[in-house]
Amino acid sequence: MSDEDDCPPLCDLEAMVDSNGEDEEWEVAEEQNDPVHCLFCELISPTMTVAIRHAKQQHDFDLAGVRRNFHLDEYSYIKMINYIRREKPKPELFKNIKGSSLPWADDRYLQPVANETWLMFDLDELDEIMLNNGGGSGNGGMLTEKENGNSIGETMTLTTDQYRKLQGIINDLTAQLREKENLLQHASSSIEKMKESFRNVLAEQQQPSVDEDANVNEENKGGDKKLEQIKRKLQHCVSSVSVDDDQSYFNTYSHFGIHHDMLSDEVRTSSYRDAILRNTDIVKDKTVLDLGCGTAILSMFASKAGAKEVISVDQSDIIYQAMDIVRKNNIENIRFVKGRLEDTELPVEKVDIIVSEWMGYFLLFEGMMDSVIYARKKYLREGGLILPNRCNISIAGYGDLERHNEFIGFWQDVYGFDMSCMKKEVLREATVEVCKPEHIITNANIIANFDLMEVDVDCPNFSYDFALTVKRNTHLTALVGYFDTFFELPEHIEFSTSPYSRPTHWKQTIFYLEEPVPVKEGQSITGKFVCRRDPKDVRSLFINIEILNMVLKYTLN
Repeated sequence: MSDEDDCPPLCDLEAMVDSNGEDEEWEVAEEQNDPVHCLFCELISPTMTVAIRHAKQQHDFDLAGVRRNFHLDEYSYIKMINYIRREKPKPELFKNIKGSSLPWADDRYLQPVANETWLMFDLDELDEIMLNNGGGSGNGGMLTEKENGNSIGETMTLTTDQYRKLQGIINDLTAQLREKENLLQHASSSIEKMKESFRNVLAEQQQPSVDEDANVNEENKGGDKKLEQIKRKLQHCVSSVSVDDDQSYFNTYSHFGIHHDMLSDEVRTSSYRDAILRNTDIVKDKTVLDLGCGTAILSMFASKAGAKEVISVDQSDIIYQAMDIVRKNNIENIRFVKGRLEDTELPVEKVDIIVSEWMGYFLLFEGMMDSVIYARKKYLREGGLILPNRCNISIAGYGDLERHNEFIGFWQDVYGFDMSCMKKEVLREATVEVCKPEHIITNANIIANFDLMEVDVDCPNFSYDFALTVKRNTHLTALVGYFDTFFELPEHIEFSTSPYSRPTHWKQTIFYLEEPVPVKEGQSITGKFVCRRDPKDVRSLFINIEILNMVLKYTLN
């Protein structure tokens, strides 16, 4: 066999000239893409544009029509291409699919086929290609209504701008329809969850038997209290918020800058790496859930440690980049699920290990611990592990007069104007900064301790009576909050966000006093620290601190 016989034929370049003998706008020289192997035959096209046209003309596979008919987003498009490559269906299949059950719906089709050019295609470019090529019909952008091959009515020619506007309207309406379908889906899911919750409550409050009549009133009171507690918990946790109302939280994690900050935080990332890779006996052959996977760095650590399978879940769009990262690193046992865990069904019934970097500023800000608790209750196998498994929060007295003057005293004289009326609002916002250890002027108190295998969603609501002993004569300007994190495994790993430790992207949380207060060595500063969720925003916190005959109020939002 000659070398020529070894190579599949390239698309005939003469076909790139239209019926009038004029070169089409999409010349090969203008499109610098890799050769594209047809989805249904051995033909290789020089560009994606030529491949899309070939599929429509030779196989009656209209990618634009398929995208519309099945509401393909990037996620489902990837699964469809992998399905075609693996199962090799006939193109006629795509005209015969009925109902909402798609043959490529299984998440196993997220595992990419190597060196697949179709997976690199940006669906957003499809409209541009179809516009430049008259929708592949050869009519130069002219829209004609036809029925049974005959024209009905007059041919309408649109300018490019008109066509673009019309296409934009269609795309907007399609997106709105998809959004409404999602809302209905989530509403249905929420209703089912509420029904199940109340069924459980009612089951626990069955009518007592005759010989228990004497205790009926007391039991009903207890049942009412329990019902009230359940209602309160359901109303003040992340799962009670609709995905749409919660989307702004996830959108912040679609920006690459925040992932750079987290990945370059060596304390954070190396601690997770060491906890997983130094405990491979714990991870090997286990099913791992990476909750809030982001760039999938923890998923890849788990895969490297020998996990049988890793389920990576994230609601933000960063998950699409994570898929590319995993594919580029040739990792095959990571399966991605896009969605908020509370509104998503995983492809497995139970997992052996939950790993998640869920901690926010002052540990509890952002409320992602709720999702870890939900995952533990619904998906963690009995005897399973959560990594990390324990965290605590500490506070200490702080005395940095220079920084207090820069931040709070600043408003006294702003370019010659008195803006001290601003101080009250500025003081209400807890700030996140790196504190200097030399300005810590008291011992620390651990004010909250969280065992992730035991805590419930009401754990952000706590109070603690503290007593801080002053180390030297100085001024108290603030209280500082920080947290410690523990992976209690055979190879123990822990890290701290204390001012005495290497700085992390979490820094420390500072609760400034309005004015510095003189304190003396050995003095005991007593008070009460009260933390509560913001009832209007479950991811935010209200903090009250009773100290030195003052009641100070702060927000973390």
